[in-house]
Amino acid sequence: MATSTKTKSKEKTVADTLNRQVANFSVLHMKLHHFHWYVKGEHFFTLHLKFEELYKEAALHLDTIAERMLSQRALPAATLAETLELSSLKEATGEEDAQQMIQTLADDFEVICNELTEGISLAEENDDQPTADLLVHIRTSLEKHRWMFEAFLGE
Repeated sequence: MATSTKTKSKEKTVADTLNRQVANFSVLHMKLHHFHWYVKGEHFFTLHLKFEELYKEAALHLDTIAERMLSQRALPAATLAETLELSSLKEATGEEDAQQMIQTLADDFEVICNELTEGISLAEENDDQPTADLLVHIRTSLEKHRWMFEAFLGE
């Protein structure tokens, strides 16, 4: 019986970790839409398309993580209030220029990647390979985007 309680506690921790990512990708999705709509300047055409690509990807990650939670009988955050409370990311301010948009996204991807790494470890400790695999896949994609943003910024 003690093992069952311990497992439940770990499952809750994995669910909490996944729920934070539901919140993160919800905020990221809206931020990417904001940047897509309001980017200006010489890189408009390139960034407008890139932000659209990324908000579509963020929506897929959001849905996949939420459905993973539901398959594990956990409930993903589904209100704006919950999302903003749980998210590690901040909303767009509306004051960002194109360079700041890219820097903000690079920073956000770094935060998410670090949290995904923690989630991967928790899932593996819980013998939850499907969740670990899901998070590895998402982290791999975000790391590539972060690298590209850093290259764009000349870092």
